[in-house]
Amino acid sequence: MKLLTCLALLLFATSLVQAQPLPDTGLILIVKDKSGLSSTESPLYLASNWGGWAPGDNAYKLSARSDMRWQIILKPTSKDLPPLEFKITRGSWDACEVAADMSDIPNRRLPAIDVSSIAPGQPAIVEIEVERFSDQRPEAQARKALSPYRTINAVGTVRRLAVVGGGIPGTFRDALVWLPPGYDEPANADRRYPVLYMHDGQNLFEQFPGLPAEWRADETATELIEFGKITPLIIVGIPHAGPGRASEYLPIPALDNIEPRGEAYVNFLISEVVPRVERAFRTAPGAENRAIGGASLGGLISLYAATKHPQTFGKVLAESPSLVLRGKRLNNLFGEGHWPQRVYLGMGGKETANAETNAALIAAVKDLYSQVEAAGLSTEHRMLLIDENAVHDEGAWAKRFPTALKFLFPAH
Repeated sequence: MKLLTCLALLLFATSLVQAQPLPDTGLILIVKDKSGLSSTESPLYLASNWGGWAPGDNAYKLSARSDMRWQIILKPTSKDLPPLEFKITRGSWDACEVAADMSDIPNRRLPAIDVSSIAPGQPAIVEIEVERFSDQRPEAQARKALSPYRTINAVGTVRRLAVVGGGIPGTFRDALVWLPPGYDEPANADRRYPVLYMHDGQNLFEQFPGLPAEWRADETATELIEFGKITPLIIVGIPHAGPGRASEYLPIPALDNIEPRGEAYVNFLISEVVPRVERAFRTAPGAENRAIGGASLGGLISLYAATKHPQTFGKVLAESPSLVLRGKRLNNLFGEGHWPQRVYLGMGGKETANAETNAALIAAVKDLYSQVEAAGLSTEHRMLLIDENAVHDEGAWAKRFPTALKFLFPAH
């Protein structure tokens, strides 16, 4: 059905005026791509009734011109060819030309050509403009981002590692494992690296559709490592479970109609994710080389996992942790736990649109910091960063991420 939709199959129309055949000298079709998406890596193609409607046939691949346009020279190979009908693609029906408002357009047909106006022996010239492509539609971007086979546009190397389970039974997901610069170099073949395990892994290395930003974990870690600001580390992004996200990240009943499955999720981290990562990659052993982190509910479950299992996670990163839900504080979740060796807490002053809620969140995180201090952690091993103007999103967390990494993984 995708083919039918994009082609808008005028093949079935019966009242079309037949365009004049191509002149014997052929025709140059010049295409201006107003979307700016075409490139040598993503060239333009002519998908037509002459080529069996193949969207990426190299016989109908356009050539790039010096004037930022594309062209193809068409010559009639048979007098029996029907009038040309076509669409411009970038090699796939998933990247087919559409109108400026993203709606499908009819199949194109060449205009009638006045042969008398063409110089003897010269081809005719027809110029057209392509407004946009179907893979620019929001739903197409979402499908691409959700595809387990998509290319992850990250700085450095990201590898997938399949893991099964979690708070939602039977969940299949790929952990996204970012490797530090030099990991695959022969000189580092015996080197082992500390690991930061992060929740909401979809948002670490690329901007997910519908979100205002990303963590920029790959760019930030690369820069800090190359400038010797932090110890080289591996970052593991664990994607959330979609509709089951809140359930997995909630360790106790605190939200209406959300079953808390945080305990099962943490057990999944310890029994499935960590062992899988440590079998597949050169990780440094011991809790002191394992950190766990996240934001919002991801920050809450990170604190819960680190205080319940400090023998597994020796460091924690909690950005904008959800310490107040439905007006109730959750600080007591960590009262009976044992704090890990390093604790980083971050919070914005404008997490919500409600000033009273913001004040409650700031008070809660300050009290949590006092709990960490009371547990005996020195200022060298605890940090609280409050940005009074920061909101509750990936852009704010990305801004504070360099500070968190330098604190949790200081250069030796």
